[in-house]
Amino acid sequence: MLLLGIAPGLNRTGYALLRLPGRELVEGGILRTTSSHSLAERVLEIRNGLRDVIAEHRPEAAALEQVFSLPRNPKTAVLMAHARGVILVTLAEAGLHPRHYTPAQIKKLLTGSGSAGKEQVQRAVQRELRLPSLLEPNDVADAAAIALCLSGEMEIAGQQWSDAG
Repeated sequence: MLLLGIAPGLNRTGYALLRLPGRELVEGGILRTTSSHSLAERVLEIRNGLRDVIAEHRPEAAALEQVFSLPRNPKTAVLMAHARGVILVTLAEAGLHPRHYTPAQIKKLLTGSGSAGKEQVQRAVQRELRLPSLLEPNDVADAAAIALCLSGEMEIAGQQWSDAG
């Protein structure tokens, strides 16, 4: 089974593909938008890039980070929401119904602490995927963390299924 994790952003959207069983990192990358383009053109760039990833790899399940807002910078949440919206439409068109994780959930599931720092999350991703070094850039590491959260749910569901059978 191939899982797609997505870390939405208007400038850079990270993605990571994990294969189960075994949690093998198949591919990770960044969908970049052109900052001089209009908002409509930028979300179209995200859509086209994500469509290409889905068409090439045909993931069977997907997950993405929920929008969060810091009181001192609400504009970031609005921009992330635009990216998230086009990602949701693109996933729906592909027949994927994604799971959603808050940043705190992702941190807690991977490190045991909902307030873990970026480096702690990157180290957890490195450990879980048995990588020789930290996964860079952060957007790809975040997307891999999201895919790992989904893989944990899928593995638990599979274990419950096999226990019942």
